[in-house]
Amino acid sequence: MQYQITGGQLPVVMCYLDEGESMITESGGMSWMSPNMEMQTTTGGGLGKMFSRMFSGEHAFQNIYTSKNGPGTIAFSSSFPGSIRPVKITPGHGVIIQKSSFLASQPGVELSVYLQKKLSTGFFSGEGFVMQRLSGNGVAFLEIDGSAVEYDLEADETILVSTGHVAMMDDTCTMDIQDVKGFKNMFFGGEGFFYTSVTGPGHVILQTIPIAKLAREIIPFMPVQTTTTSDRS
Repeated sequence: MQYQITGGQLPVVMCYLDEGESMITESGGMSWMSPNMEMQTTTGGGLGKMFSRMFSGEHAFQNIYTSKNGPGTIAFSSSFPGSIRPVKITPGHGVIIQKSSFLASQPGVELSVYLQKKLSTGFFSGEGFVMQRLSGNGVAFLEIDGSAVEYDLEADETILVSTGHVAMMDDTCTMDIQDVKGFKNMFFGGEGFFYTSVTGPGHVILQTIPIAKLAREIIPFMPVQTTTTSDRS
């Protein structure tokens, strides 16, 4: 499989497949393709894997696209301004990603749910609580919201991150929830009740504007439709 990422801040990855090669994406993830690409909808490993993906924010079903009768082309475009990153997954080297970051992958990559360590506080920590684990063998393509900032953390080195900003981390990193200290800070500081702490060793990619955060920022400026007497009649 060869690929090309283009499109600037609204990127698309073009995958060029030899005959018999396949790509996997979530339901509705394909943007365009050559006519010899054959689609098969699957649960992606049975009911257990299907419900695991649903819990982590993905669609219940996945689509497998296979090139038939010669080479084929298939494209997967980002749903939000930012970038598309290729990640090589190998046995013993997986990654943890923000839910909805998964765009597409080769068939050898497995997608499963990843939970924060502290379940008692995790349910209140926002969109950073449930993430996804990519394991297996193959290339996966990830969506990064906004710009990407990368860190290589040493062993026991920690960075505190607002929930939703962790786009990806090596599975050698550990993630936890840390309380915001101080009553006034917690209730009036605007950062919520918790931070996400990421501890190395491993590579971490942070995203500058998660789509969920952007949605919260623009909601107050959305027009509100009012009901008039003529509307009710």
